[in-house]
Amino acid sequence: MTSTATRTQRGGLPNGFRSKLSVVLQALLTIVVIGWVLKIPMYAGWALYNEQFLALILGLGLGLTFLCIRARPSPDDTPTPWGDAIAGLAGLLCCWYIAWQYPVLVNEAIYRPLDSIIISAVIVGLVIEATRRTAGLTLVIVVLVLMVYALTGHLLPDEFVSRPIDFTRLLVYSGIDTNAIFGQVLSIAILIIVPFTLMGQLLAITGGSRFFGDLAMALMGRYRGGSAKISVVGSALFGMISGSAVSNVAAVGVITIPMMERSGFPKRVAAAIEAVGSTGGQLAPPVMGAAAFLMAEMLQISYVSVLIAAFIPAFLYYLALFIQVDLDAAKRGIVGEPMDRLPALKEVMRDGWYFPIPFVVLIVGLMFFGVRAEYAALQTAALIVIFNLVFGYKGHRVPLKDLALAAIGTARASLDLLVIAAAAGLVIGVLNLTGLAFGLTLQLLAASGDNIVVLLLLTSVVAIILGMGMPTVGVYILLATLIAPALIKAGISPMASHMFVMYFGMMSMVTPPVAIAAFAAANIAGCNGTDVGWTATRVGWCSYLVPFMFVFSPALLMEGPATTILWDVATTALGVLAGSIAVVGQFGTPVRGIERILFMIAGALLLIPASSFAGAEWTDIAGFILMVALSILHFLRKRRHVVPSAT
Repeated sequence: MTSTATRTQRGGLPNGFRSKLSVVLQALLTIVVIGWVLKIPMYAGWALYNEQFLALILGLGLGLTFLCIRARPSPDDTPTPWGDAIAGLAGLLCCWYIAWQYPVLVNEAIYRPLDSIIISAVIVGLVIEATRRTAGLTLVIVVLVLMVYALTGHLLPDEFVSRPIDFTRLLVYSGIDTNAIFGQVLSIAILIIVPFTLMGQLLAITGGSRFFGDLAMALMGRYRGGSAKISVVGSALFGMISGSAVSNVAAVGVITIPMMERSGFPKRVAAAIEAVGSTGGQLAPPVMGAAAFLMAEMLQISYVSVLIAAFIPAFLYYLALFIQVDLDAAKRGIVGEPMDRLPALKEVMRDGWYFPIPFVVLIVGLMFFGVRAEYAALQTAALIVIFNLVFGYKGHRVPLKDLALAAIGTARASLDLLVIAAAAGLVIGVLNLTGLAFGLTLQLLAASGDNIVVLLLLTSVVAIILGMGMPTVGVYILLATLIAPALIKAGISPMASHMFVMYFGMMSMVTPPVAIAAFAAANIAGCNGTDVGWTATRVGWCSYLVPFMFVFSPALLMEGPATTILWDVATTALGVLAGSIAVVGQFGTPVRGIERILFMIAGALLLIPASSFAGAEWTDIAGFILMVALSILHFLRKRRHVVPSAT
């Protein structure tokens, strides 16, 4: 009674009205994006600027953010504070004012009329606060520091000096100019992320996530450590479609983590395996999540080029994880799951045979017919709906009403990424206005002493720090803007540079202290998130080395002669095996002491790509000889250990 009275006294937007308004705004956002992708305004004869569309969507996004996400954690049943409701309305109206008046505003912006200043100030302030609510303080601090630099940079020493910038000019440029909030990043984010999120929403509600989970169980469950291998394969299958590590953990981990615990894995290890497996799905072809399409747009290359470049790094990522869980299961004596607990592959394919078809259509359209990514995603979503209505999954067809609600929920699921994209636009705007983009590149090069290894190490640390608490797509947008140009300037290829920052931005999902994917898995397992984060770092040890390898060896990005590519992949795979043996301390029987150190040395030698520098092939040969010798000695020792016990 007291709590109800307290909530009433506080006042605010009533829950019932808030829920209805939220559904309306979500529906509008989803419908407008779909309409724009399908070019309905053009067919209707409406001549609109792209920025008018972006302003309309951002307004809906800001309205939803302040309506649905509180400034501080509070119970869901409390009314939305009037301040939040007013802020959401202000964001909606200001952005829609820009959409309505954009042709006039863009021509008069240079003169900074009063309405441009006011509108820009409101939008910039609301974007910063919305970013704090959705992505935490990291990106907010970056934006605020850059804005302070823009206003005070002319007072700094020569190495950091910038030209004087008036406060009103900074506001108007940030809030209206096409090089800032309403720029390429927001455009790519809306056009790519929303359709792919729609596809993921429909896949989940129609049973796709259950199908891929069952498929992983049928394929891997009976083998040693089968529960962990189900997690690895299931997370890869679902993760490459969902594009979100946390969503992947939530969808797959709720099944696999308890299964791993029952089979004998400690809670923190089970959660760590799921977190690492879910994170890597974002780099796993053929879909790779939305970040791959963003990379293609930013590099102005085809999606197919990104897919080809990502194939070997993704293979090495999951090979290392797979070997790690297999050896760990052997060390703990964990056998496969009982057959009566596993679905039969024939039954799984009978129930969900059609689920792969939409993704085959997606890949074929992208690779061979040049279909735009956003349009291909809508085609795939439509096929998922059609197959659900015609066949259903396990005898159940999701009603049209539920499909519509899932589609509407796309807006809410995309909200954090849309806000992050707008904040990234602020970052780009300040970099362009001050010229800091060039200066930051020079400072990173100077800080590394023009040493590429030092620059890569510095970049990896910065990437993990900037990625704390943000989804991978948002991390990549920020890093591609701030860090990748320095790598390219240092002589690293654009593809390797962008893949490097995306890879380490992705690894921030499982790297302490934030490690949001690890904490999500820990929540399911019921254990400490930090412990899971450190365990995930150990489980995913190879993932921190792969980016360095493909920077120094273009062969690992499918560049170069086929013989070089095959050699580098084969030796790297052996290096992954040797390194995993050293990390786990198991290779049929326990590996201890000097033998473990020698396996680590063999792995390090093999992990140096032969094409990375002149004479590097000799490190592969030395590592291979050491690996073979250690394996023979270990096998002989194992036989000596086994034979007496059998006698």
